[in-house]
Amino acid sequence: MSSVDLASLRIKYKSEKEIFLESHIERKEPISLFRKWLQDACETPEIIEPNAMCLATATKDAVPSARFVLLKDVTEEGFTFFTNYESRKADELAENPNVALAFYWLPLRRSIRIEGSAERISREASETYFHQRPRASQIGALASPQSQPIPSREFLDKKEKAIKEELGPDKEVPLPNWGGYLVRPKAIEFWQGQTNRLHDRIRFRKALKEGETVDGTLLHQGEEGWVYERLAP
Repeated sequence: MSSVDLASLRIKYKSEKEIFLESHIERKEPISLFRKWLQDACETPEIIEPNAMCLATATKDAVPSARFVLLKDVTEEGFTFFTNYESRKADELAENPNVALAFYWLPLRRSIRIEGSAERISREASETYFHQRPRASQIGALASPQSQPIPSREFLDKKEKAIKEELGPDKEVPLPNWGGYLVRPKAIEFWQGQTNRLHDRIRFRKALKEGETVDGTLLHQGEEGWVYERLAP
């Protein structure tokens, strides 16, 4: 039994002077705001891996799973990450493309949630990125049958050694069944924590619900086809 009093664990968030308002958003669309918050995270020394994100997928029967991956590109189209195409996440994406991403930058008291659908990027784009990775990472991707049961750690070490011996120091590492996914966002929510727990939540989304209108009070017209709204914490 844990001796830590989990119920009492809490930290201070932002003060009432540091609230996150709609007027702070220069362009009323989420991609530019995401880039700004990501840049803030990259410039914060306490955040070691600002592009780490939780990726949630689900089977066709809606059984979920989640893991952390690294964001490798963000464009107006969406968010790109890379993985083995024979992994569990890839199997689930093949039968259910709906995904969620979550970033959490504790020192900034900020989080971003993204919901959308994932699709494979081109083989050419995947191969270009693959060969930009450190050679050891390329060999590791080739050696590892991701998400498959293996007999021991020694199994991986021997496979890696065999690949290194076969390729030598200069031969190009062949692309395994591995590549990128583009997550096209349908909703992006920006969260900033407040010490009084009246956290700020502003959500951008693409689609209107049936019978819904942009009234300028609860739902506001944004740019680039987005609408936005404030959510209660």
